[in-house]
Amino acid sequence: MRGKVLILVEGHRGNGPLHIQAAQRLGLHPITLAVDPAQYEYVAAEAADAVLVDTSDIDALIRECYRLRIIYDIAGITGFAHDDASVSATVGKLCRHFGLPGPNPVSIEQCYDKFTQRQLLSEADVSVPAYHIAANGMEAESCANDIGMPVVIKLALGGGSTRARLCRNVEELSAHTAELFGVKHTARRSTRILIEEFTRGPQYSINMIGNEVIGIAALEFCQGPEFVCRECTYPAVLTEKEHEAISAISLNCLRALGLGWGPTDIELRLTKHGPVVIGVSPHLPASPAPELVQLAYGVDLITEHIKLVTRAQRSLRRSPTDTAAARFLIPDCDGTLDWVDGRTRAAAVSGVSEVEWYIEPKARIARKGNCRDRIGHVIAVSTTHAQTRIILQRAADLIDWSITPSSNLGE
Repeated sequence: MRGKVLILVEGHRGNGPLHIQAAQRLGLHPITLAVDPAQYEYVAAEAADAVLVDTSDIDALIRECYRLRIIYDIAGITGFAHDDASVSATVGKLCRHFGLPGPNPVSIEQCYDKFTQRQLLSEADVSVPAYHIAANGMEAESCANDIGMPVVIKLALGGGSTRARLCRNVEELSAHTAELFGVKHTARRSTRILIEEFTRGPQYSINMIGNEVIGIAALEFCQGPEFVCRECTYPAVLTEKEHEAISAISLNCLRALGLGWGPTDIELRLTKHGPVVIGVSPHLPASPAPELVQLAYGVDLITEHIKLVTRAQRSLRRSPTDTAAARFLIPDCDGTLDWVDGRTRAAAVSGVSEVEWYIEPKARIARKGNCRDRIGHVIAVSTTHAQTRIILQRAADLIDWSITPSSNLGE
């Protein structure tokens, strides 16, 4: 009898190991297909296999899958979202070619074009910030004047808040647009940027599988022009009316964008006029969100996702009992990490579920103003929001690190 495999296209520092572990628990053999398999050190650590292949070439991936199918029974194919839509859309195309469950690649590509996404949402009467598209700096300034400062500037193509920045005046706008128009784009299209109204109100992340809302998190961000999440708490404290409004607009997003298969991550702000959608991502949220969802709701998003792509029996029954939160450790300068201290003491605090560092001493730090600036996290869990926040703060206060700033290197 041939063994069943789960094909993973490319990898992810956080979600990658979780997928491999979950696949192995389900009796599947995970195989990673990647341009540079060596960059995913967890593959070898988890005793999984990897194959070098050009993942930007759909024909090369199809050939490799046919080769593997001679040896194994391919139970499912999935992958990991990066800054553009290429991997997610490619996974959808692969699934369709081999008759396996997977996302609609057209819907995925529409979703990663933020301008198209905003258009589709607006046409479906989903509230989004006022927005314009610009192809050069003069257009960007004109659009910003039309919307009114401050505005949020981001690349039109790509996922999440990568290179997004709050610009409060013309000088900040000019500097950031010049930087964005200097970026080489992987999609071989001319660079376009999105200019959006800055929407005020608490921000939330909604995690869905299919048409079901699994979890809603409250997000807190660092001070500054970039949008770097500092803390994430499940479940968010909401009134019944607020929960209903957020659930309703989330379902409307799926209908407007042709989604509804598989995982979706929606971010919105709750304004005095109701929820306003900031962005829709057609994939799982990045670690540690899946771990927090499991702690707070009892649903293993990673395992349920694998069951979905392999046609296995799923169970999305939720039993919310606890509050789980993560505090992210974020450096305040570029440079070299000298040392870290206090992780053992922090991990010993009652209620702390995990303390994890993403990098080791002597690693170089180059901040980009997005989630990749994080160098670690602390997770706490308890029966109340107030107690969880106390535990999280107590643990975070025990952690310290030292960075030699870039300007001091070589002196």
